Amino acid sequence: MSAVLEPLEAQFEAMTESWFDAVLQVEQSAYAHPWTRGNFSDSLKAGYQALVLTGGSSPNAELLGYFVAMKGVDEVHLLNITVAPVHQRQGWARVMLDALALWSRGQGAQWLWLEVRMSNGRARTVYERYGFRHVGTRRQYYPAANAGREDAVVMSMAL
Repeated sequence: MSAVLEPLEAQFEAMTESWFDAVLQVEQSAYAHPWTRGNFSDSLKAGYQALVLTGGSSPNAELLGYFVAMKGVDEVHLLNITVAPVHQRQGWARVMLDALALWSRGQGAQWLWLEVRMSNGRARTVYERYGFRHVGTRRQYYPAANAGREDAVVMSMAL
């Protein structure tokens, strides 16, 4: 007999410093080379679009994921999108991409851009299914194990 998952009510809210501890916990559990508190703080100070996706009701809302995006002239660059590992494979990445695309269109953006690790096939598949296309490679873009570097796949999607 399989477990029945109860529907989870989810909502977005602006990422603030009060979310940093929870965000960093997810970030560190999801990545070998996570963003730092400083990366998130700098993003907020720069005015980037930063949202958290939570499930459940306050005050016990659980962090499902988050994203940070930078607006350009006619484009938006997705800098970080993360689903908490315990909530992966449940469609939350698509929910966040929908929110990002909607916000981006509202900002007058015509394109979404991102980089993803060459080795992150699961994320690349999510992006491709969403409509992103591989448009280039940034050589040795990401830090890797043993002080090495890893290529990034550059992807874009027309809005």
